[in-house]
Amino acid sequence: MTCALVTPWWRARATDTAATEVDGEVAATAILNWRHPRVAALLDVVRRHEPADAAELLRVAHHVIADTVRPVYSVDDAQPVSRTLRRGRGSCSQRLAALEAVARASGVPTRVRGLLVDGSFWYPRFPRLRFLVPDRVLLAWPEFLLGGSWIQAAELFGSLAELGDGAASGFTNADGETLFDALSRTAVDWNGVTSLPGACSACDLSATVLADLGRFPSRDALFAAHGQTLSPPVRTLAEPVLSRWSPVQ
Repeated sequence: MTCALVTPWWRARATDTAATEVDGEVAATAILNWRHPRVAALLDVVRRHEPADAAELLRVAHHVIADTVRPVYSVDDAQPVSRTLRRGRGSCSQRLAALEAVARASGVPTRVRGLLVDGSFWYPRFPRLRFLVPDRVLLAWPEFLLGGSWIQAAELFGSLAELGDGAASGFTNADGETLFDALSRTAVDWNGVTSLPGACSACDLSATVLADLGRFPSRDALFAAHGQTLSPPVRTLAEPVLSRWSPVQ
């Protein structure tokens, strides 16, 4: 059983149809503070690999972040990217934010899609603490404007069909692999596009999506409208512990 008490229950989280189609931005925000020297230093490391284009730059950035920012269960989705880089550890949300910051610093517009994911999807991570898992998790899923088209984070390393066909398995949340790390290996399919009619792909995560809140010009805007997964008092209590707790490899 998931727990509704730890979530900001006073917020209405209905689908925001007005935000379904929005333009992205390259502006620095409180979270995506790409003008900070630490973000600039990260971009310098990425550029030393001499990526051929913006898409390759983001793929390189993903690898660099995966190698240098240790995955943890931090619950502060509004943490500035510069702080994540200083600490050298971050949640999936925080590591995705770092990737967005690199994109914006490179002139690539980004936006996010707000997804409410069933908390039971995270049961394999916390088998003995299921009663503390939020009933729904708010996920800011990034999209990047590349070559005049919007590409979701899951498509940076190929189409969902290509990644699904080439993967031995989908993302299960059952081991040390995180959503962020899985992007380069398998299809992270929130829409069910990898499933054939009458069949269910191992990469199809659409059944875990409780609501699609639409698209927002930044993760800052999403969290301002819908809050974070955990209520402020719970975040304050949980963050010191979870921000140092890494998935078991």
